[in-house]
Amino acid sequence: MRLLQCAPLALAAALLPLAACAEGTPANGGSSTGSAAISTVAPDPGRAIVPAATSSPVLPGPAVFTFPDGRLSFSHPADWTVELFEPSKTPYVGTATVHDAEGSSRINIYYGQIADVVAGSATRTVIETDPVLGLRDHSVPTPHASFFVDRSEGAARYRMELTAGLPVSPDGQVREGPVLLGDRVLSADVLFDAQPFANDDAAKAWFWGAEGQALKAVLMSFSYR
Repeated sequence: MRLLQCAPLALAAALLPLAACAEGTPANGGSSTGSAAISTVAPDPGRAIVPAATSSPVLPGPAVFTFPDGRLSFSHPADWTVELFEPSKTPYVGTATVHDAEGSSRINIYYGQIADVVAGSATRTVIETDPVLGLRDHSVPTPHASFFVDRSEGAARYRMELTAGLPVSPDGQVREGPVLLGDRVLSADVLFDAQPFANDDAAKAWFWGAEGQALKAVLMSFSYR
């Protein structure tokens, strides 16, 4: 387990249109109206995703969701479901919500050609971060599955998500920014209640338990081709 702390850094909010937005055409065509769809197929049983050289392999779940362009996929437990909403085809905008076996929303995923980037000042403590090898070589820096807590004005905000590289820079500065994949932006955020943990020790216990590791496995399973 790695525990890092960084100094506060004020970051600006910006609207990030991608260069290909005006020309982007989704792989499956269609109109600009929203639609919902679920795409679940059997994964390749011989494929294993290893989060890091010092970590144990994380095998893909028994079901795989693939976005309509056929390039971005992730795995999830067989009794979980994925709901996809596509409010725009050109430029492409898609939001997938991952629900657990009880139907609770657990992860929100954005994949599209336009994204809002919002950041602020905080002191960040990183509980765990691992590179997502299925996205390596498709995005620079390599995206990580990260669990950390941001503290600002006495309030603690626990976050578990894909980060563009490490959640802090080598010199200890907070990093914010989207994961860029070709002409699209990817974000994936675990959904927490307003104050999910009493303290960092409770957060660590949850993370290393069955629920935390199941959610980490979904983030670690992302792949792009």
